[in-house]
Amino acid sequence: MIGIVAALALITLILTAFGSSSPAPVATATTPAAVTDVPPEPDVLATVGNLQIKLPVAGDAVTAVGFHGAGPGAVELSPVGRQLNEGLLARLWRRIAGSRQDGPVWIQLDGGTATDVMDVGAAPGTDVYSPVAGTVVSISDYVIDGKRHGARIDVRPSAAPSLIVSLTHVEPDPSLTVGSPVLASSSKLGTVVDVAAVERQSLAKHAGARGNNVAIEVQPAAGSLP
Repeated sequence: MIGIVAALALITLILTAFGSSSPAPVATATTPAAVTDVPPEPDVLATVGNLQIKLPVAGDAVTAVGFHGAGPGAVELSPVGRQLNEGLLARLWRRIAGSRQDGPVWIQLDGGTATDVMDVGAAPGTDVYSPVAGTVVSISDYVIDGKRHGARIDVRPSAAPSLIVSLTHVEPDPSLTVGSPVLASSSKLGTVVDVAAVERQSLAKHAGARGNNVAIEVQPAAGSLP
């Protein structure tokens, strides 16, 4: 009997400290406006080794940040900050271990644990800036159901030339060309495309603007060792 009471007391303590669950954020009914002519602060959202992936849109434009899996070849990203929908046991363990997480809040998408792709939510038309310093090595059409919806922009980062940082759901700026040098958080790459109009986004149930986002993925550069 004492054991049962103790167990109930522990459960009550846990629920009081952390809540019975960590509910996923709910998309707001208000559609956020596009943010232009405002470069982002150089906040780091994810890392790959010594490479820092920084915020690609102005902070006021961000509706949510989420991570999910990708196809073969993608390099796993290490999110920076706190997972909003982290499980109860994981939160309890961090509390016991005294492991505090500061920084941006992010969401694990699609119910898995993969973090190959980072979706940074923002309304269509929002200015997109380079998340890394480096050189644009490719600009190609991003095609859905046979139709072009913006482009894929590949940047070779100066800090990790064996990798390629790819951005999709972006309409390239007319001045952007292959070979253009870019600086993190200050070089404009283009604007957010309304890809949610033709393809449901995983971020849709967590953010406004129907989950429209800039998707960022990292892959090994051609000819690089795995």
